[in-house]
Amino acid sequence: MSDGPRRDADHALGELGRDDGLIAPGASPDDPVVPDPAASYDRAASRPFADADERAVVSVQIGRPARGRSAVVHRCAWGLPTVVRVDPRLPDGTPFPTVFWQTCPALRSRIGQLEADRSMVGINERLDGDRPDDVDFATEHAAAQERYRDFRDELGGELPGDPYAGGSPKYVKCLHVHAGHELATNDSPVGCWTVEAARPVPCQGPCVTPEDLDDHPVVAQLRRAEAAEPDPVADRR
Repeated sequence: MSDGPRRDADHALGELGRDDGLIAPGASPDDPVVPDPAASYDRAASRPFADADERAVVSVQIGRPARGRSAVVHRCAWGLPTVVRVDPRLPDGTPFPTVFWQTCPALRSRIGQLEADRSMVGINERLDGDRPDDVDFATEHAAAQERYRDFRDELGGELPGDPYAGGSPKYVKCLHVHAGHELATNDSPVGCWTVEAARPVPCQGPCVTPEDLDDHPVVAQLRRAEAAEPDPVADRR
């Protein structure tokens, strides 16, 4: 990686940002959400569980208390979470099939616009197409879906119905899930298309500030919920 983008990313780090090796090469304030060539299932599996502050940041990002044990697996140029890995079962045992959860509000908005523009229609047509490049795309997508499910099963065992996330090997119904999969592992053809179509993600700066952690109502809800159950960081595998 060149020194220029790295310096830009370091300069961009907000007060809550962290540089723990998860900020992708080339990430900068002008292009804050960038795929990382080093992303992989092994790296995603090895990440430690998020601490209380990181769970609070994620809660503010998604607008509700974060559920389940999570680990940050990708960061933006500001050093804030972009994607988290979530255990396949919530603390009460409820199945949670979406392993990689995309948290960045700006990226979520851009992907929402892609869905509103009916991008999934074109993707699903490709998955059902008979041109050689469509067949290759469909084959790669199906294989990636199987690897996603295998990874989830290794984390917490099979879930009832053995569901996929964001669709199936033959169709997609949520681009956010596939974008999270791609940023976390570099293993989603649909997610790769989605992230590239969304870039550069329009972002004016860190989406969460220390003040948010002090007085945001969602953080207060999270703290109350955490007080009623064991600390997910303390109960490590």
